[in-house]
Amino acid sequence: MKKRISMVIAGTALLAACSAPKQTQQSVSLANGGKVWASLWQQRAAEYKALCFQAYNLAKLRLDEALAKPSADAKPMAVVTDIDETLLDNSPYDAMRALNNQEYTLDTWKAWTAKAEADTVPGAPAFFKYAASKGVQVYYITNRDESEREGTTRNLQKYGLPFTDAAHIILKNGPSSKESRRQQVLAKCNIVLLCGDNLPDFDKAYDNKAPEADRMAATERLKKEFGSRYIVIPNPSYGDFEGALFKYNYKLSGAQKDSVIKANIKTDKQ
Repeated sequence: MKKRISMVIAGTALLAACSAPKQTQQSVSLANGGKVWASLWQQRAAEYKALCFQAYNLAKLRLDEALAKPSADAKPMAVVTDIDETLLDNSPYDAMRALNNQEYTLDTWKAWTAKAEADTVPGAPAFFKYAASKGVQVYYITNRDESEREGTTRNLQKYGLPFTDAAHIILKNGPSSKESRRQQVLAKCNIVLLCGDNLPDFDKAYDNKAPEADRMAATERLKKEFGSRYIVIPNPSYGDFEGALFKYNYKLSGAQKDSVIKANIKTDKQ
C-alpha cells in the first residue's frame, strides 16, 4: 500500500514538473525592478497626477503673467515642450520591457510609437490648448527620430493638440542636444516657457553627457528658472539622470547596473 502511495506521489510530482512553465527568464534586475515600480506609480498614484496638475497649473500662471506684460518684441510668443513623459505617457512600454527584464531598444521603442497609443500626461492637453487659445504658439521639440513623425503626429492629433504640423513638431535629425532646435524657435518667437521631464529639455548646460556633479552644479546655478521659465514634469523611469549614474554606458548589463546602484545608493548603516 505504502509503495502504491509513493508511486502516486512520485507520478503527481513528475506530472506537475512536466506541466509547469519553464523558467527561462532570470530574476528582474534592480534597475528594471525600479522601472516597474516607477511605471506603476506613474499609472496608479494620485500623487503623480497631483504633481502633474501642479506643474501645469504653474505653467498657466506663468503664461498669464507673460501675456499681461507689455512687450516691445514684435515676435509672437511660444511655449516649447518635450513630448515623452511631458505630454505623452509611455509607461506601458517601459513596464512591458521591465517586467520581462529587458532593456530599452530602439526597434521596440519605434514599434511602440508607431502605434500612436500613448495616453497623455495629466494636465498637459488642457494647458497647451489654453496656450493656443491665447495666440501662443506651441513647439514640440523631441528626440524621437524623423522616422517616427507619422506615429507621433497621429498620437498628438488623437487628443486634439494644437500646432501639430511639420513646422511645429521638431524631431531629432542629428545630435540629441535640443539647443540648436530651441535657437531655431527663438529666431521666430519669444519663448516664454519650456516644459520637460529631462533637464536637457531646458538648457545646454545639461548637454554633452554631463557628469552627475556638473548636472547638480548647473541645477543650483539655474534654480531661479525652475517654476519660472522651466516647468519640470516628474519622470522617475528614465532620463539623463540614469545615464549620468551609469557614466552614459548604455551597454551595461542588468547585473552591472545593479552593482553601480548598490555602490551609489545611500542606505541606513546597521
